[in-house]
Amino acid sequence: MIVRIVEPGDQSAWAELYAGYRAFYRLPDDPVAVSTTWQWVRDGEHGLVGLVTVDDDNVPIALANVRWFARPSSATMGLYLDDLFTAPEARGSGAASALLKHAAELAGEGGGSVVRWITAADNATARSVYDTHAAATPWVTYDMKPTA
Repeated sequence: MIVRIVEPGDQSAWAELYAGYRAFYRLPDDPVAVSTTWQWVRDGEHGLVGLVTVDDDNVPIALANVRWFARPSSATMGLYLDDLFTAPEARGSGAASALLKHAAELAGEGGGSVVRWITAADNATARSVYDTHAAATPWVTYDMKPTA
């Protein structure tokens, strides 16, 4: 499996994958969100790095978006995996594992202390892959709405 940083020519295939990611998590169809996120990963905005696993024709079949974050409790940096999605027809091919391994290598090269991500508790398929690469933590995630 080849993992690389996104290239401008990946836009169409990447957008299809990211729309699939959003649909999987029951987010509304939002071409603006897909387009904006593509711009961020393509240009490295907000510290995002867009990664893709590609097939033999160099077409993306899986994506991962990662970014560095500070870990004040340990005075280290971590690599956060915001999104990971594999095209349904490529599942079981090792594409997601290749992305996770690449993220671990990026973290190691950058002196990171952890690669961290969250997933839905009921996402058994993804969790079976994640469990082969990382340890689930006991932490509970909260989301708070900003005040207007």
